[in-house]
Amino acid sequence: MAGEIPDLVATERAGTGKGAARQARRDNLVPGVVYGGGTDPLPITIPFNVLTKRLKEGRFLATLFNLKVDGHDDVRVICRGVQRDVVKDLPTHVDFMRLRRTTKVKLFIPVQFEGEGVSPGIKRGGVLTVVRPEIELLVTAGDIPDHVSVDISGLDINDAITISSVTLPEGTKPTIDRDFVIANVSAPSGLRADEEEEGEEVAADEVPTTQDEDENEEE
Repeated sequence: MAGEIPDLVATERAGTGKGAARQARRDNLVPGVVYGGGTDPLPITIPFNVLTKRLKEGRFLATLFNLKVDGHDDVRVICRGVQRDVVKDLPTHVDFMRLRRTTKVKLFIPVQFEGEGVSPGIKRGGVLTVVRPEIELLVTAGDIPDHVSVDISGLDINDAITISSVTLPEGTKPTIDRDFVIANVSAPSGLRADEEEEGEEVAADEVPTTQDEDENEEE
């Protein structure tokens, strides 16, 4: 069940305080701290380029990392805050929280669709529109699922599948209380055009012509 957790390599920071933090930034490092888990806080630094790349990839605050620091055991962490320069909007400090295996965390889990080959709607030329390629779930840190399987084998054109009809991995639940759409099968453009034309023809047939109105008045 547990997926591969990305590594995040950091270095223990020798000093603490504003002076040490400023020196770290001059060395192209971003100072940070790791706290929680029943042990003392650990001051760290992360290469500026590494951190900015991770931030640009997205979901940084919702990604579980395996933090590697020389001289310390690897530990699972999740970011709990990134401070930025008010002018340049660049990261200046980062906070991580250690997680126990039983800790509950909110993470975005990717969705894998099954049954596309037998879906009646897709067989008719329908298009699968993915509304949510990831679903935010409340999961246990020690048992994070690789993905959420969504069966679309029964979807026809204009059908949709919502979170309430999906069997979620054991021990997880969505962070959103309401029912929401994950994907739907929409009609191909040609079929939509035909349906629209048929609708226009029906509407035209239902409207009496001026000639009909005149004949009715003469009678």
